[in-house]
Amino acid sequence: MESATNISKAVRWSARAGAMVGIGTMAAVDEIVFHQILAWHHFYDGATEAIGLLADGFLHAFELILLVAGFFIMLDLRRKNCFLPKIAWASACLGAGGFQLFDGLINHKVLRLHQIRYVSNVLPYDIAWNMAGLLLLGVGILLYRRYTKEIYSAR
Repeated sequence: MESATNISKAVRWSARAGAMVGIGTMAAVDEIVFHQILAWHHFYDGATEAIGLLADGFLHAFELILLVAGFFIMLDLRRKNCFLPKIAWASACLGAGGFQLFDGLINHKVLRLHQIRYVSNVLPYDIAWNMAGLLLLGVGILLYRRYTKEIYSAR
């Protein structure tokens, strides 16, 4: 993994795998905590309870596919001795934060698939939800910049 091309590929693929795991993890947390344990909403609340549960099942399948694929890519990179765990961690934060923000802005507000919680004043929940996403994105950006700088300056 000496050449610039190989390093760039290792960064790119480690980042992809990390982002997949981050998105899958955040989708799992959302589904397990907010859909199942707290029962605040389903992925799609615009129809019957059965449709809401079906939509949750599709979200669960999506999250599992991302997690499994992301971890398989990581294992393949490790086998080839070109896995960059710091890049994967940074990208996992980026993926988790991106999912959280996409869910909070697009799914909740633009598409209106569901609200975080059905209460008279949802604003505090929206703010907390989106701030958590922004925090994860910010951490991911800082870590990604730091780690890519380390990698490319070490050449």
